[in-house]
Amino acid sequence: MEAIAEDEATLANDILEQMAASSRCAFERHRHAIRDAHAKSNGVLKGELVVHPNLPPELRQGIFATPRTYQVVARLSSAPSDIHSDKIPAPRGFAVKIMGVDGERLTPELGGANQDFLMVNFPALAFGTIAKYKTMLSLLEANAHAPDTLQRLVAGTAHGAKGLLEAVGGTAGATLDGLARDNHHPLGETYHTQAAIRFGSHVAKLALRPVSDGVRSLTGKDVPDVGYATMRDVISEHFARQGAEYELAAQLCVDLERMPVEDAAIAWPEELSPHRPIATLRFPPQASASPARQVYGDDTLSFNPWNAVEAHRPLGGIMRIRRAAYERSSAFRHAMNARPRIEPSRHSDIPD
Repeated sequence: MEAIAEDEATLANDILEQMAASSRCAFERHRHAIRDAHAKSNGVLKGELVVHPNLPPELRQGIFATPRTYQVVARLSSAPSDIHSDKIPAPRGFAVKIMGVDGERLTPELGGANQDFLMVNFPALAFGTIAKYKTMLSLLEANAHAPDTLQRLVAGTAHGAKGLLEAVGGTAGATLDGLARDNHHPLGETYHTQAAIRFGSHVAKLALRPVSDGVRSLTGKDVPDVGYATMRDVISEHFARQGAEYELAAQLCVDLERMPVEDAAIAWPEELSPHRPIATLRFPPQASASPARQVYGDDTLSFNPWNAVEAHRPLGGIMRIRRAAYERSSAFRHAMNARPRIEPSRHSDIPD
């Protein structure tokens, strides 16, 4: 299913060097190392993932093969590679770490026995191949480091940029989803893995949908009076009063031509294969942004799609480059902030 281009190693190395240079610049600006993607944390949550019983055989795969309840930790974030005001609309991230899973590990050197799924609130990437991503990387970084006023202008006019985006090789629909975001409440969004993963004997993409009334009521709802850290604050206010429940669903690949693994800019058609529920993700009320939790989420906690078991191996070029990119970013962040790299194994490892 995967097709590795002859120049992939060269392109990947160029991208990694450019990202490393950007990380070093960000460190000098902040005198603190941050992630080179999804740098801004909006909350860290402790919860549980309940695998549904009586799944059909094609969905009883990998860590979802048997009914079981796992402890999880999740990090909610904003996508840019630097930290800006929430007045600038941005894609939102929802990374989930499922703790204590069984299976052959892809990266045993990371330690622990966890499965990470990283998701964003739109189903496809704007530049879904390594070659196209390299073309766009400089533009993305320039926008990430631009003054806030310019970034607000770019976000506000992205729907008129279709011709320009197509001219530099992007997939316009996916790009506009990624750039022309509204400041909707992050807890009401649906989140997607975007790229494909192995799903036992199948291939799939995953999605996380709000199902409890409290978060479903936030879907499509604009956050009023947005300031610098409003997304963190509204998430914190929600979990101070109530919990949240989400449905994790799998979309199985049934047609490699229309549902490719090598181009993450192509959204898989629901009419070919709908998302089907496999588990429920629950979070009780909690302090999602306490000082200790924020520091832990920023400086200790790491997520990597390759922190996974073989049954959920990431697939496609974007996932292949993420293996080295996430590892290098995490190593740099922990080294420069003088923090240990520790994989949590239980809720008690995560501060309240």
